[in-house]
Order: sequence, then structure tokens, then C-alpha cells
Amino acid sequence: MSSPVVTRFAPSPTGYLHIGGGRTALFNWAYAKRHGGRMLLRIEDTDRERSTAAAIDAIIEGLTWLGLDWSGEPVSQYGRVLRHREVAEQLLAQGRAYRCYCTPEDLEAMRARAEAEKRPIRYDGTWRDRDPSQAPAGVRPAIRFKAPQEGETMIEDAVQGRVIIPNKDLDDLIILRSDGNPTYNLSVVVDDHDMGVTHIIRGVDHLTNAARQTQIYRAMGWRVPHMSHIPLIHGPDGAKLSKRHGALGVEAYRAMGYLPEAMRNYLARLGWSHGDDEIFSTDQLVEWFNLESIGKSAARFDYAKLENLNGHYIRHMADDQLLARFIDFLPHAEGGPALRARVDETMMAKLLRAMPGLKERAKTLVELMKGAQFLFAERPLPMDEKARQIIAEGGAEVLRGVVPVLEQVENWETQEIETAVKAYAEAAGLKLGKVAQPLRAALTGTSSSPGIFDVLDVLGRGESLARLKDQAG
Repeated sequence: MSSPVVTRFAPSPTGYLHIGGGRTALFNWAYAKRHGGRMLLRIEDTDRERSTAAAIDAIIEGLTWLGLDWSGEPVSQYGRVLRHREVAEQLLAQGRAYRCYCTPEDLEAMRARAEAEKRPIRYDGTWRDRDPSQAPAGVRPAIRFKAPQEGETMIEDAVQGRVIIPNKDLDDLIILRSDGNPTYNLSVVVDDHDMGVTHIIRGVDHLTNAARQTQIYRAMGWRVPHMSHIPLIHGPDGAKLSKRHGALGVEAYRAMGYLPEAMRNYLARLGWSHGDDEIFSTDQLVEWFNLESIGKSAARFDYAKLENLNGHYIRHMADDQLLARFIDFLPHAEGGPALRARVDETMMAKLLRAMPGLKERAKTLVELMKGAQFLFAERPLPMDEKARQIIAEGGAEVLRGVVPVLEQVENWETQEIETAVKAYAEAAGLKLGKVAQPLRAALTGTSSSPGIFDVLDVLGRGESLARLKDQAG
């Protein structure tokens, strides 16, 4: 019987959770869910100078917003340093590692010789077989792994296929520094083994590390986990995604008004596919996800595709559910906290009534917020340039004519309002648009809004008539 699937997401807390990390976490999460397993979260915080509590919080918050959960408490790699040292000493005792007394000056000279001879820069094994009795006084040794020098190391990778690396290309890496701190490749192996990780899914930039780590697993007599090295994410120009492409942390996408469902869908399609399916639910992702359908080629991040996909999710989300997402979003948006403070039961009811019209015109929650500004606006309304122009160029006169008609509407609801306005337009010999535009400008302060009759309905009789009279002059 095969062991249960255990994956892990293991970010370094040296900054925000970037979009590539979010996709790696999603793939690990989906694979574990697909097989009824568990995903673990390990914070690789051994770089004490660069690791910060704020970055750890940002990673956890980003994963939580994306809707990705994990089993148990997050594990601190730094908190397991004694265990890492223990394994380094064990390898030393077994003759699979050795003490290296090279000084920084020795290593610099070694690099200089390799460069002069146009050889790859690698440790030359100076202390591999020397007796420690020859150690110079006062030099604290590092511990190096005694890597096999002949043959090859093979990685059966579910994405990259069989990868073979000649052992002569891998030197004796340091596993414990002279200050007693373990190095990344040792810590990762020990943690993955001790945490029972069965499947490692991570970026292809770790493929060389995979060979070194495989050697350590075998030296310890441990089972090597299944490995999958996924392609990197590139920008639209084909270069590795970076800040110049607008690469941002996951929390920035929340502030930009993207829904977590849309982000999960979009990230899943960056490098993985299920036939021609572009839009699918998270449940479908879990049902379909497999490692074999991850491509080898780098995926290209496309903001336009993400925005269009997000618009689809907004339009198809139930009004009450979208309203809840919108309210949760406001504290994270520019100018949103002030609006959030004004959301009471009355405003909630207005937003809910306006939601069908608002969501049809929005691709992001930021656009939804802009569309909803007319509900929050206070008299006298601030007017944009186009709205002012509409009022100035005959709009005020139209308003003076239509206000008395609207004052006669007994049942203030969309259908009756529409009937009254259309009757006025016909009587005045005006096209409906010539009446609707001044109404829109006066009611919202803009030249763009949800359907004007819906706007009148949502604002209510008193507020609507007051705004119209403000601009009618």
C-alpha cells in the first residue's frame, strides 16, 4: 500500500509572497487535495538577516486570501537547526562527510586558479582525504558532504522527465558552515524527510539542487521523494517575470480588485492545462489536477487575460456573495477604508440593489468601487469634466423639464420611472439618450454608470430629486 500524499510549500520569508510562489503553493495544494493527502507549510527562515516577521505574516496572509490551507502549524526551519547539525554529524561519523579547514583566502585562490585555467569554479577536494591532524591551528572547520565522484545522479522528474547529471559536475558542498549553521541543501533534505514529504513540487530553478539533495538522501539511506520541477513564469516579453513587468506580491492583486477564485483559476492555467478548458472552478481543478499535464515551457503572465477572467467571475457571482467580497475588499483598496466606514445597513441594501448593474460593467473590484461611488457621494456632487460639460450644454434645461415629471411618479421603482422619463422625452421631442445623459451626470457626477433607471431606483426618490435639482439651476 502506497503512503498518503504529503506535499509542502516552503517559502523564504525575505519579502512578499510573489505570484510564482502563489502558483507553486496552488499546485502543491491541488495535488494533495486530489489524492486525499496533506500540504504542509514550512518557513525557510535560516537567513536570519533577511527573514522578517512581517514577511512571514505576508506569506500566511497571501495564502489565506488565495484560499489555500495547510495541515498543522507552519514549521520554522530555523527552529530545527539542532536536528540539521545532528544529521551533519551523523554523515561525518559514517564517513559520508568530512571537515574542511580551507580559509576564505584558500577558497579565493582556488577560484582564481579555476578562472585562470578556464575551468568551472568548484571546490577541489583539498581536505577530502586529508588527516584532520594536519589542520592549521585556529581555523574552525566547515563540514562538507563527500559527494560521489564517479557515475551519475539521476532524477526521475514528473515534469522534466529523466534528468541525468554527471557526478563529476557536482563538488563537495558545505552542509555545515564553520559557524555551526547548516546550509540550505542539508536543511531541506532533513526537513522533508522528517516531515514525511512524499512529493516535492517546486520551481525548475531548483533542479540542480535536486541532484545534490538526492545524493544526501541516499547517503542517509532515506527514500527520495517524487520530484516535479515546474517551469518559471515569464513576462509578456518572454523574460523572467520581474519588477519591471509589474511583478507584485499576492496581496497587491487583492488590492487591485482581483477575486481569489479568479486568481486560482488563472494561476492554475500558467503552466498546467486540462484540454482546452480555460474557466473552471476550484473543485474542478482539484478533480483534474495531475503532474503530467504541467508543461516544460515557461508560462507568460498576461494581465489582460487575468482581468478578463476576473470580470467573468464577477459577472457570474451571486449578488449577495459579491457584495460580501466587495465589503471585505474595501479596507485593502486605495480610498476604500473611508468608504468601508460608511457602510451601514441602509448602504448595504443600496449596494445589493445596485449590484446587478454594477457587476456588468466591472472587471475588477476596483472598477466596481468606482461604479458604486455615486451611492457614497454626498451633495453637492463632485462632477467630472464630461459631466460638467453635459450639464452646461443644455443638460440643465432638460433637468428642469424632467424633474416635475419625476415628482409625479407615485411608485418609485425602475419600471414606473422608465415609463415617466420615456413619456417626457417623447413629449419634448428628444431622443431618450438626450434625457438619460443629463440625468446620469446629475445623479452620479460622471458620464458613465449602471442603467440610469436603476440608478434612480437605488438612490431613492428624495436623494434623486435633490441631486437633479442641484444641477437644474
